[in-house]
Amino acid sequence: MIKIGKAADLLGVSIQTLHKWEETGELVPDRKSKAGTRYYDADRLLNLGDTDVPTIGYARVSSHDQKEDLIRQAELLETFCTAKGWHYEIISDLGSGMNYHKKGLKQLLEMILKKQIRRIVLTHKDRLLRFGAELVFSLCEIQGIEIVIINKGEQPSFEEELAEDVVEIMTVFSARLYGSRSHKSKKIIEALQEANTQQ
Repeated sequence: MIKIGKAADLLGVSIQTLHKWEETGELVPDRKSKAGTRYYDADRLLNLGDTDVPTIGYARVSSHDQKEDLIRQAELLETFCTAKGWHYEIISDLGSGMNYHKKGLKQLLEMILKKQIRRIVLTHKDRLLRFGAELVFSLCEIQGIEIVIINKGEQPSFEEELAEDVVEIMTVFSARLYGSRSHKSKKIIEALQEANTQQ
């Protein structure tokens, strides 16, 4: 028998998620002490079926100015997963789509490598990564992890994707070169974005 902390680590979810599953009756502790300490049978957790393995909804925005969008993404993911009846957990990240060192992304990749999730749900494909998303998707396919993209929409043209990528690259390098809050950096970013919309 293991305590809730180790049970959460074993399943690759948070302690809060286990509390939520207990409340809904989806995964109840095997024993609870008089003091309220929860204990789980490790063998039973290791032998859980695919339906008990969590779905991860991943939300990301590039800057603090987009925090409201991050909240909307998370709410959409929660609504979608709830409607499907999936056990789920939301991972939110704040950072560029070209930043591979984000805390949430690292957590997601670790769960993929350990095959601790059933599926990943995204609002849009580029929420995962700007470059390299296909590599992560291929890794998921090898691990038998499903990828669900809620809003596929019309595929942008090659020129549109290239322009968006150039703006993203220039935004990152401008921020590093001049400082993310500098007036000069903001003017460069605004000029690039305006040029992109005019194409």
